[in-house]
Amino acid sequence: MVSLFLPPQHVQRSLLEQLREDVSCVFARDPAARSLIEVLLTYPGVHAVLFHRFSHRLWLAGWKLPARWLAFVARWLTHVDIHPGARIGRRFFIDHGTGVVIGETAEVGDDVTLYHGVTLGGTSWNKEKRHPTLGNGVLIGAGAKILGPIVLGDQVRVGANSVVIKDVPPCCTVVGIPGRVVQRKGVRLQDPHGIDLDHHLIPDPVGKALSCLLDRLDRLEEQVATVGVAGSDCVQCEAGTLCHDHGERPLERRLEA
Repeated sequence: MVSLFLPPQHVQRSLLEQLREDVSCVFARDPAARSLIEVLLTYPGVHAVLFHRFSHRLWLAGWKLPARWLAFVARWLTHVDIHPGARIGRRFFIDHGTGVVIGETAEVGDDVTLYHGVTLGGTSWNKEKRHPTLGNGVLIGAGAKILGPIVLGDQVRVGANSVVIKDVPPCCTVVGIPGRVVQRKGVRLQDPHGIDLDHHLIPDPVGKALSCLLDRLDRLEEQVATVGVAGSDCVQCEAGTLCHDHGERPLERRLEA
């Protein structure tokens, strides 16, 4: 399985530099953000990430209990539960924040965006890798659940309330329960700045299926009409008997023939 465990330079980066990036990235992804002081005072998702930066450092230093206590305080204040053992990349943004849960062995790449109610959960009680790995630029819609030690590739988008339990290739859109790939965007980003927030622009698989059925019905009707015309040259149809190829012709059709 591909691993996105953060390289040593992420740990060695200045904590102040990490915090500055976490705050500044909000303005690129939330049009409601008006000023730095507003973001610092009123964004629980930002508060949760800032708390996690501190608790994760304590966790890596071996101070497990203080790290868990700080994460507990952050959950009480922000309603966002991030285990201090989770590895989170640069410019991580949680919009609204309420109800987000990120497990101990979860790994999150750079420029990832989560909406409220998202869960990066585990599916095992064993002390092993049991939480998801998210690539760079991943966006997960509100209420979505990403479960198990699966990998979501770079630039993946997950629709709201989806449940993803299998690996997802890069540059794909996933919707449904269980989640399934409904669109492959290719390697080109839709947003020139690298952040694609158009997670609402997803195809409708049910509507697409109905459209295919209607197209198929139109083709079948055309074929039936063609068969009916061809049946005028059939000996059995001319005799007025049941024709296995064209069916029994109506009386008026036989009289016209």
